[in-house]
Amino acid sequence: MSHQPNDESDLSWLGKPIDARPLFGPELASLLDLLGGLRRNEWSRAAVPGWSVHDLAAHILGDYHGRLGWSAESHQRARAAGETLEAFIHRVNQEWIDLHADHSPAELIEALERAGTQVARQFEGDDLDATGLGVSWAGADPAPKWLDIAREFTEYWTHRQQIRHATGRETDLEPNTLSTVLDTFMRALPHTLRHTPAPAGTQLQVAIDAPAVGTWTVTATADRWSLAEAPSGRPATSVRLDPETAWRLCTRGIDPCTAFVRARISGERQIAEAACQIVSVVY
Repeated sequence: MSHQPNDESDLSWLGKPIDARPLFGPELASLLDLLGGLRRNEWSRAAVPGWSVHDLAAHILGDYHGRLGWSAESHQRARAAGETLEAFIHRVNQEWIDLHADHSPAELIEALERAGTQVARQFEGDDLDATGLGVSWAGADPAPKWLDIAREFTEYWTHRQQIRHATGRETDLEPNTLSTVLDTFMRALPHTLRHTPAPAGTQLQVAIDAPAVGTWTVTATADRWSLAEAPSGRPATSVRLDPETAWRLCTRGIDPCTAFVRARISGERQIAEAACQIVSVVY
């Protein structure tokens, strides 16, 4: 199997479309409820390396504003010569946080409610079959709009969990939302395995336990791994994860070695090890 450049007209290897559009409103409500209940000293707690809860809330606001004024052309023009996508994103994120460092929690919450509501309305009217922004961790550039939207939803959800953890709260394991998040994250599997050789027809099955029950089968084809092929027979490799391990692995809240130890694995170890390198964020 040799990896070939993406055919922009055929992205079926990404699997069946996901419709995350109805989830943005409830996700915003959950975020506002969380932030509104924080004590003042909790806003200064470390949420992710280098960022406090206040910083992360400002970052979410920046994501909202980015989507409200984002376009492929403006995105390309904003990058400096020779600047990688990852470097561009990290630079712009930090600049936005620095700009909002003096905003009070109340001001941030008000701004988040206003911008988040606009984002939810914008996504409601989007065509899932249209072309969206690229999703680098899935190896799709451009990506179908459904994946672009679903990716955006997972970012908001992940940041809310990071705030929850920073303030002593556990992950919100609401099954419907968590299932959508993990379904989106698993679209990184074909890209994750792109350098893993296997005979055509070889299948890897990744399963997630309750409360976010799901199974994804990725198949080696002549030129790539694909989520579009129907499961057939016994997979060469099976990897089963609990939901907490799965989402934290995909967002690098834990490292691949830790996830591999926690996973229940059968079949070819090399493919399982490669699958546990999955990352579903710009990292």
